[in-house]
Amino acid sequence: MAECCGSGTKLIYACSGAADVGEIADRVTRKLRKEGDFLMTCLAGIGAGLSGYVQSAKGADENITIDGCPVACARKTLERIGVTPTSYILTDLGLVKGESPVSEKIVDLMCEKIKKAKGSKTVQERTITGGCGCGGKC
Repeated sequence: MAECCGSGTKLIYACSGAADVGEIADRVTRKLRKEGDFLMTCLAGIGAGLSGYVQSAKGADENITIDGCPVACARKTLERIGVTPTSYILTDLGLVKGESPVSEKIVDLMCEKIKKAKGSKTVQERTITGGCGCGGKC
């Protein structure tokens, strides 16, 4: 585990798929990060096997994935490195792939559903200064 990771770290990863629900998943993840509920990091870094990102995921207290559809690419990417995330799939929360126009109203609704399901606690705002996305200096 990287020394900069841990201590209550909740990392969040977005599916950023080509479908409407993938775009919504990405926007939901970014909104949750901006609100300070989670620390967003790079799913592609994990998929590429970049050690800083992989170690951050393995060292986090919780990893959360937000996928647009049941294909669950974000969740499966973490599972490939031996991490079992808390997983949210937007189609399970009421969206329909190919029939969900991207709007702030839908993004806000999905954020609220996820926070309600999580019983979310706000984490401190951190500036990403390192290579792993945890906010530390690794």
